Amino acid sequence: MIELRPLTEADVEAHNRGEDEETIRWLSESRSTTRATADHFSLLADNARQRSGKRGFGVWLDGVLAGYVDCDPTVAELPEVGDVNIAYGVHPWARRRGVAVEAVGKICAFIVSEQIGTRAIIRVDPANTASVGVARAAGFTLEERRATEEPMQVYFREL
Repeated sequence: MIELRPLTEADVEAHNRGEDEETIRWLSESRSTTRATADHFSLLADNARQRSGKRGFGVWLDGVLAGYVDCDPTVAELPEVGDVNIAYGVHPWARRRGVAVEAVGKICAFIVSEQIGTRAIIRVDPANTASVGVARAAGFTLEERRATEEPMQVYFREL
């Protein structure tokens, strides 16, 4: 149904057009600029070449950019060694079609194939019910034992 592809400068405008209030609220806190997005895509490309740090992909549905997914083993708030944070966003037109769940599954397979980590983590504000639903539908389990002062819930999936 979907395909993950590295993002390039040619994808910047389509990526930024896909931002809406939901994306800004849960992921970025502000609207992305062309320059900041291009710089981010360049960083992702550098990380991919070096096989380290955050790696991100565009999520294509029927040949159209429908969102974004990344994995990052360097997030400081990860609970255990070997954990890899996953973040994702789906453009409004592609929501509620299973795109995020499939993208999360594909990024988990990427983490395994690239030997990036042993456990995938999704950190989510419990008020973000759509993202909680994605975590559960993608086979993640709520980490009950983790006490934290931040308002995030931690979902994990053994890889």
